[in-house]
Formats: sequence, C-alpha cells, structure tokens
Amino acid sequence: MKIDVLTLFPEMFVGPLDFSMVKRARDSGILNLRVVNLRDYTHDRHKTVDDKPFGGGPGMLLKPEPIFEAVENLANATTRVIMLTPTGRKFDQQLARELAQQEHLLFLCGAYEGFDERVRTLVQDEVSIGDYVLTNGALPAMVVIDAVTRLLPGVLGDDQSSQDESFSHGTLEYSHYTRPAEFRGMRVPDVLLSGNHAEIEKWRREQAKLRTEERRPDLLE
Repeated sequence: MKIDVLTLFPEMFVGPLDFSMVKRARDSGILNLRVVNLRDYTHDRHKTVDDKPFGGGPGMLLKPEPIFEAVENLANATTRVIMLTPTGRKFDQQLARELAQQEHLLFLCGAYEGFDERVRTLVQDEVSIGDYVLTNGALPAMVVIDAVTRLLPGVLGDDQSSQDESFSHGTLEYSHYTRPAEFRGMRVPDVLLSGNHAEIEKWRREQAKLRTEERRPDLLE
C-alpha cells in the first residue's frame, strides 16, 4: 500500500510512525509512506497557505490553490483522497478495514479554521476520529495510518490477530490471561486451562457479549 500525507507539520510525523508495526511495514516494503509539506506547493516568497475567510470571522482558512496543485501532482486514478476533519464520518474498525483494501491513500490534514470549501471537490471521503477538535489533522492522520497499517497482510505476526479484536465482530474483545495461572489469589478461569477448544470459544463469545453489554451497549444496538 502507498500512503501520502499532505500537512503543514511534517515534523510531527517523525517518531510516531518510525516504531512498532508501522516501522515493520515500512521496512518490509508492505507500506510506502510519504509525508509531504503543503508549503512545497506554494509559489510566493512567504510560502502562504492560508488567508482570511470571506464574510469575516475568526481565524484563517487553508487556501485552495496549493492543495489543488498538490493533489493533482500526488494522486492518480487509484488514489482515495481523504480529508481529516471534525465534520467527517467517524473513524471505526469497519472503515479501517475498508481503507486497508485501497492501493493508494492521500490524507489531507487540516489546520487553523479548516479548508476552503472548494477543496471538498477533490476528496472521496471525510474522516473524523472523534467528537472533539484538535489543533490540526496530523494526529488524526497518524491514528488512521496506524489502524490501517496493522490490517495489511503480513504486518502482524499472525493475521488472525486482527480478526478477533474489539469491534471486529460488533463486540468488544473478551478477557485474556497468561501465566501464572494464579496471581495474588486471582485465578485464570478453569475453562481456559481445560484444553477444550469448543468450550473455550463458547466462553470467549459469552465474555465478549457480557463486556459489550456492560461497557458499550450501543454496539449491540
């Protein structure tokens, strides 16, 4: 998979995407990740990317010219252009799996008061990571990239790991235990020590449902 990120703050991406599964995916060639500075597509001496909104109001808006030029340069027929914005579709595991099937993703990271409305004609999707507002779109882009990357075949040590997680089947994940079998008076459930895989699977399904009913009943609705 190829991912391009268009941002005003490329330095923010140094570090978070250089470790763990994302680093493994990049090193192995499964993920081709490029972070692009929006100012590289300006043509004035001050590298201007923003301006005051027509009609007045607080803050500044990202201008359309550099964004259009960048997208036209970076995108092709297979590219899915995604705007990261609080007004977008809420990001979840289902959307992560959908994006993991794409050949090329191009993320547009907002800043200031957001984008000139005409930029929306360039995008196929608008995505939000939650009902709150951040300083800019860099952190949401990192969250989406991490969630998508770990779903790419060959990134996790066992691809089945991503099939049995929270939200994968409409429920939260069941409880997990490891050695020792007893710790400070707390014992691992006997069924997990039984070796009976059918009973273990049944117990896990029941535990997932109970946990979801208790903590996220909205998922069951």
